[in-house]
Amino acid sequence: MSSKRVVVAVAGLVIFASIASAQSLGAIAKKEEARRKDVKTPGKVYTNGDLRADTSSPPPAPVPAAQAGATGTQQVPPSPSGVQPNEGDKPATDEPKKDEAYWKARIAKVRGDLERAQTFADALQSRINALTTDFAARSDPAQRAVISTDRQKALAELDRVKKEIEANTKAIADIQEEARKSNAPAGWVR
Repeated sequence: MSSKRVVVAVAGLVIFASIASAQSLGAIAKKEEARRKDVKTPGKVYTNGDLRADTSSPPPAPVPAAQAGATGTQQVPPSPSGVQPNEGDKPATDEPKKDEAYWKARIAKVRGDLERAQTFADALQSRINALTTDFAARSDPAQRAVISTDRQKALAELDRVKKEIEANTKAIADIQEEARKSNAPAGWVR
């Protein structure tokens, strides 16, 4: 009996201590508000535009004119100041800016198409199963012919939807590969 009393007493002390030392959510919020008021200037926020290519590696060697004509690449002539033009100095093209929003919107559209096609394929498979059961249960040849025609149409549609699913799956893989080749972070196309 005395060991039970000791255990109960220790448990009671632990619970009381945890309740006494716990802060309320309101008190924590007030402290955080006061801390934020004391901060005079917010910290620097870095964006993708702030980041530059690694400048520690040497620039690639220029391609000789004889090789440039053979491979189809053009050599950029040096500017009068001797400074090579940056990526940002190139003239604007009609291509959309391939930022995070571009990649996420593109992959989301294809994934939405894939999800719709998979849902439609599941519904078609359920319809085919029901028509097969109904066909087996009918004894009237006229009714069986109508059911058989409906079932064949549903099977043809299911084949079309399966091809669409394969095309959407391939499109997702292609977008991920294109993003990888353009050095977009993998999280943008997940």
